Amino acid sequence: MLPVKIAGLGYCLPDHVVQNAALERELGLAEGWIERVTGIRERRRATQETSAEMAAEAGRMALTHAGLDVGDLDAIVGASTGPQQLIPCTAAFVQRALGAPDGGSACFDVDATCLSFLVGLQVVSHLVAAGVYGTVLLYSSEMSRWSLNPQEPESAVLIGDAAAATVITRTPPGEASAVWRSQVATHSSGADLTAFIGGGTRHHPNDPTTTPAMNLFHMDGPAVFKQATRLAGPFLDSFFDRLGWQRDEVDWVVPHQASGMALKQLTARLGFRPDQLVVNLPTRGNCIAASLPLALAEAVHGGQVQRGQRVLLVGTGAGLSIGALALTY
Repeated sequence: MLPVKIAGLGYCLPDHVVQNAALERELGLAEGWIERVTGIRERRRATQETSAEMAAEAGRMALTHAGLDVGDLDAIVGASTGPQQLIPCTAAFVQRALGAPDGGSACFDVDATCLSFLVGLQVVSHLVAAGVYGTVLLYSSEMSRWSLNPQEPESAVLIGDAAAATVITRTPPGEASAVWRSQVATHSSGADLTAFIGGGTRHHPNDPTTTPAMNLFHMDGPAVFKQATRLAGPFLDSFFDRLGWQRDEVDWVVPHQASGMALKQLTARLGFRPDQLVVNLPTRGNCIAASLPLALAEAVHGGQVQRGQRVLLVGTGAGLSIGALALTY
């Protein structure tokens, strides 16, 4: 158990709402196909916003929720799939956008694709518990505008844009908040199933052999779903055995909002009740790394998740990785 508290949460949603009808016309899909297949009705898409600006807005909301100021931050940690630019880390731009004191906080990014927030919380919790940092802003901010592949509508219609942020502190004496256990497992046999092969050293943007298609998101959805379904049950059994909780002792399950089918597996095969799940997929879509913290932040600000309740964060990401983290909010 780590005596670590999520002291505040915030989020930012772009103003532009993309309804299914517009996407269905754009991609040549039958009317009603998107909601029938994915369970999504609409999603947000950034137009003028930047990744750092959205993160800063979410961060300001989280700091206000925690009763703290930007000057209280010892570290700003980005946990996103898409950086604003290759270097420096996007967290440095978030420090500037927040108006945080120059040199007053360490800034760095972590990336575990859709599990970036969960992994970031795992890392930051240990650093705070050890006293390396006292107050940390952990955020995820995702923008997909130029990355989606119109030739793969199954994934192109899933993705939405958002940012979400948490303020992490040490738990004050007498309070129940804690991180109880976190566990992540990567099965690299699935590494090619979800990929964005351009932009790195293997297919550098300046290499004349790099094609535009390499700079678009690719996902073999059925293969990902099949592998994740096969692995999730044994993974969660192992997690709960080591955690010492029963599934029905969890007040809220906050999953990565991967797809409607993925969410159904939590109740159909993985032992949770529908009333335990926090779901915002129909109006937010899959917001990549921001998906999980956005669902948590909206559930807290909406009065759904209360202080002292047991919360399970769970999801999958490219790699193929599976992760879970249990906490008392």
